[in-house]
Amino acid sequence: MTNELRLTDWLPTTRKEMELRGWDRPDVVLITGDAYVDHPAFGAAVIGRLAEKEGFRVAIIAQPNWQDDLRDFNKFGPPRLCFGITSGNMDSMVNHYTANKRLRSNDAYTPGGKSGFRPDYATVVYSRIVRKMFPESPVIIGGVEASLRRVTHYDYWSDSLKPTILLDSEAHIGVYGMGELAFIELLHLLDQGITVNEIDHVRQTFFLRPKRRIMEKTAAGDIHLASHEDCLRDKKTYAGNFRHIEQESNKAQAARLIQDIGDTRLYINPPYPTFTEEQIDASFDLPYTRMPHPKYAKRGTIPAYEMIRHSVNMHRGCFGGCSFCTISAHQGKFVASRSKKSIMAEVDQITKMSDFKGYISDLGGPSANMYRMKGIHQKICDNCRRPSCVFPNICSNLDTNHKPMTEIYREVDNHPAVKKAFVGSGLRYDLFLSDDPEKSKAMGYDEYLQQLVTRHVSGRLKVAPEHTSERVLKAMRKPSFALFHKLKKKFDQINAETGLRQQLIPYFISSHPESTLEDMAQLAADTRELGFRLEQVQDFTPTPMTVATEIYYSGYDPYTLKPVFTAKKKTDKLAQQKFFFWYKKENQPWIRHELNKIKRDDLARKLLNNQRKT
Repeated sequence: MTNELRLTDWLPTTRKEMELRGWDRPDVVLITGDAYVDHPAFGAAVIGRLAEKEGFRVAIIAQPNWQDDLRDFNKFGPPRLCFGITSGNMDSMVNHYTANKRLRSNDAYTPGGKSGFRPDYATVVYSRIVRKMFPESPVIIGGVEASLRRVTHYDYWSDSLKPTILLDSEAHIGVYGMGELAFIELLHLLDQGITVNEIDHVRQTFFLRPKRRIMEKTAAGDIHLASHEDCLRDKKTYAGNFRHIEQESNKAQAARLIQDIGDTRLYINPPYPTFTEEQIDASFDLPYTRMPHPKYAKRGTIPAYEMIRHSVNMHRGCFGGCSFCTISAHQGKFVASRSKKSIMAEVDQITKMSDFKGYISDLGGPSANMYRMKGIHQKICDNCRRPSCVFPNICSNLDTNHKPMTEIYREVDNHPAVKKAFVGSGLRYDLFLSDDPEKSKAMGYDEYLQQLVTRHVSGRLKVAPEHTSERVLKAMRKPSFALFHKLKKKFDQINAETGLRQQLIPYFISSHPESTLEDMAQLAADTRELGFRLEQVQDFTPTPMTVATEIYYSGYDPYTLKPVFTAKKKTDKLAQQKFFFWYKKENQPWIRHELNKIKRDDLARKLLNNQRKT
């Protein structure tokens, strides 16, 4: 496939490449903290291809050097319409640092996996440079980093409350969430000669205006949040803000959010409706090369691309609403699903790639098994305020039919060029573990699990119960650990019946709000009893705009405003992690001592009884 491609099949990244297309100037310059991979899993490529489809000339500056004479930023000069800036597919601080604030030694979105090719707070750094170099050019920021920092937010890495990213970045306007529709609408308005400071009605955008300026109310009304200054003064006030932010981010008919910051006022317009099948197909069915730009050929592979090059994303959005997860804050809780035709067309494309060996690495999405799931009666969804459709119980209006997924799995399985198609995305097993046999049959639950385990697991099925404590799971908005027991029983039964020897690999989180040292000891004992020696360690990382992060900073639940315990000291967080590794001899004296202190000798015996086999 690569031999058939020409340099002009990628969006231009240099002036020479632009001139090969016969352009003297681009309409739009996109700046990204990731390497340029022309693939539907990379945000800058998606925005660039959609803008190109609309007739705009788009150029890309990928991972510009911000520490030299800034020539990278000037390679195209000022674009006709605007700059679009993103840190890349990840928040740059999550990309750079571990949960313990240690600098990572690699970057999955850079050739060779090398670190150091993007700055901390990349959106802010890039935007400020562009504003200084091209003061007349409109600057639009977007992507995960801008999206999750659109309002007053806690920044874990500086341990401070920061105002909307618009202030620090000096950008004119921001786009939050999956920004295709908003960005394209902004381009058309700018193309019509409307100045960026006049644009205030585009959905899914946020912007600043002088406080003295009066704006008309939106159709769904306005919600005035506590000011940035009030949030700085009182943590409980700050926590209370988040309830409105989360609810309005996940409502079908959302209000506009307004927040004062000194003499300025932040406006966050409501989001666009969930993508239709036609719209999401249009985002995927574009002339992507599906390859990194040729300029990276001698710099090594891009790890993030290697992970997804032979994978297929079937849908967007997640209605799980897990309190530690940013997906609902960025993609929303309503699921947008691609058509079978679009999915199979991408599978066909992948099979024609020169390096394809017959294996699809993932048929998934934010959660693997939410494809085509939505409300049975839309009017009920239109009036819903729940941030999660599955917690504290699965909504009676949610259609959890797994048959459409099973059908696609089988069709991909039957493709003559596909040896095996795996499902590597996270699985919500609470969606198909029902005690009602009739419902299970009607919704295809057992049929789905059978197909998944026997045909789409690469030896290890990874799931995320996250914890064993009911109290902690409630804080996480996750189902009871009893469901994991049920899954394991079914998984083991299918393996026994089919002669397979596959493993179930559970993921857990330490130091999450509500989790105590004793809870982690119990988690270790519970999982040992099930025969697990945990290898996957994940410590809670406070990322902007999640319920768990608001609790971590403020100490209060945003919905009840009641105090919540959270381990915050580095020593306390590391202590919770140690229980993951109860089987390491160097940890055992410490574990025994700590459990004796809290009078839990019973847990010490369960964990440290060397005669017990695991």
